[in-house]
Amino acid sequence: MGRGRAKAKQTKVARELKYSSHETDFAALQRELSTDERSSNGSSGGDEPHDDPYDDYDDYRR
Repeated sequence: MGRGRAKAKQTKVARELKYSSHETDFAALQRELSTDERSSNGSSGGDEPHDDPYDDYDDYRR
């Protein structure tokens, strides 16, 4: 008991998201994507070192 209200609210929110028309701010989206692109590709290319403690175990499986 008690799940009915929560489920009804989730259904209501899902319907609102599905059927309502939201205006997309493409300028803000472009700024966000260009910022993410610069920050993630900030290195000069090549392989980045990773800290995978299980990377050495890959050789044992072969």
